[in-house]
Amino acid sequence: MKIDIFTHIYLKKYMDTLMKKARAPITQRPPPVTELDQRFKWMDKNPDVAQVITLPNTPTENLVSPEDNLVLIKLANDEMAELVAKYPDRFIAAAACLPLIDIDASLKEADRAINQLHLRGIQIFTNINGEPLSTPKFKPLYELMAKYDLPIWIHPLDPPGWGKSPFENQLEFGWVYHTSVAMLALSRAGILEAYPNIKFITHHCGGMVPYNRLRVRQFTASLQKFYADTAIHEIPSALMCGYDYFGADHIVFGTDMPWYDENAVRNTINAVEAMPIPPADRQKIFEGNARRLMKLPIK
Repeated sequence: MKIDIFTHIYLKKYMDTLMKKARAPITQRPPPVTELDQRFKWMDKNPDVAQVITLPNTPTENLVSPEDNLVLIKLANDEMAELVAKYPDRFIAAAACLPLIDIDASLKEADRAINQLHLRGIQIFTNINGEPLSTPKFKPLYELMAKYDLPIWIHPLDPPGWGKSPFENQLEFGWVYHTSVAMLALSRAGILEAYPNIKFITHHCGGMVPYNRLRVRQFTASLQKFYADTAIHEIPSALMCGYDYFGADHIVFGTDMPWYDENAVRNTINAVEAMPIPPADRQKIFEGNARRLMKLPIK
């Protein structure tokens, strides 16, 4: 089996409610994000891959009023838990979304999601309504997740105002840049040392960090504690750069499915299989590290 640790999904009840409550029109999402039948057709091309599901961008607090935010968050977490229970061979786990602009509510929802819904961690973004992840008010959330010893997925997000300059471009470099900035902010703040059990999973193989290791060498010990997924698809050499930096125990198979196209999962598998690494390390990347991170049974 291969565990795709970073995939995205919108759920029917959640989407129906969001469409009614959103302050602005919602951008149309590709069918595999919103329609299970289409998603399953894509998944059937790689039947040995089980997915960990998360909500896509954009955070709910940027879409609805504060009053509706928590309602949507709970609805999404409930639906993800239902999918994992109904289709355990397809959806092996889920990461909870949280009402991140309200830390007290986030702590309560994280407790509920982990203890009652059995979700296997939480997802946050590279900034919370423009605030960096190193902001002290987020420390109780990090303390809680360190106590649970379950991972925190970090998804890229443009900060408010980003993209107004012609030099700023989300699709090409923006998100990997924001991931790198968030990682460095957490390292500078000593978060990974303050909470030794904390586990952050970064998208797109750790952003720009592995490729600029000398520029951030004073934070190497902290930055190498992050986990990095393989969602750079067809480039074994780029994966090797991440592998050399983070190590075999901190690389996890992730595809960003269903963005890009239906071949992205297979292309990512092919890239990992083309890496010149020991078979035992490849097994860690495809499955072992994910099971360890999320405390899933070893098969």
